[in-house]
Amino acid sequence: MITLYHCTSARSFRPLWTIEEMGLPCELKMLPFPPRALAKDYLGINPLGTIPFMIDGDTRMSESAAICQYLAERHGPSPLAVTKEEADFGAYLNFLHFGEATLTVPQTIVLRYTHLEPPERRLPQAVDDYRIVFHGRLKKLEPLLERQEFLCAGRFTVADVSVGYALLLAERLRLDDGFTPAVRAYWERLRGREGFRRAMQRQERAAAEQGVTPTPHRRD
Repeated sequence: MITLYHCTSARSFRPLWTIEEMGLPCELKMLPFPPRALAKDYLGINPLGTIPFMIDGDTRMSESAAICQYLAERHGPSPLAVTKEEADFGAYLNFLHFGEATLTVPQTIVLRYTHLEPPERRLPQAVDDYRIVFHGRLKKLEPLLERQEFLCAGRFTVADVSVGYALLLAERLRLDDGFTPAVRAYWERLRGREGFRRAMQRQERAAAEQGVTPTPHRRD
């Protein structure tokens, strides 16, 4: 049984979405955000205090994109993975990490200085600067998504999960005003997937059952 520690619509949504796409059994443990400050006992499980944290037998993992790749390969074979024999293997790995390292990193600056810091420490200039950085990086996807439905290999993969989460977070942080037409259409395709819908419903149900307040950067 896989155990996933998760905060509502945080980075841990990537592995949750992958789990729902694959139909894998999972124990979902909800935490308040940020758990390192609001769930001190969690530091005994993951000393970093970050999420996600996944346990699968003797395996322990804390990097969201890596967990998605692990699930697709370890619990496959699955069309969510692209094998090294396929022509788009390099593109697959690149976009898998592009979603986190290139897109989500500037978003975390916006999140920190709009929601997590106390009012006197918030930095509007940093928010504006990293909004521009995020929108600039997102533009890389436009010409590709004008030509094809998904990022690589002619199908939905965990690379789309990785980038798709960045689009979800952008919407929550009100950064979606920078979505270009093809990116917006791509996001609508992703959020319309049954796996995505099941993941959203499951986290909301689990949060209610476990008495955990939703992550504060939810968009109204």
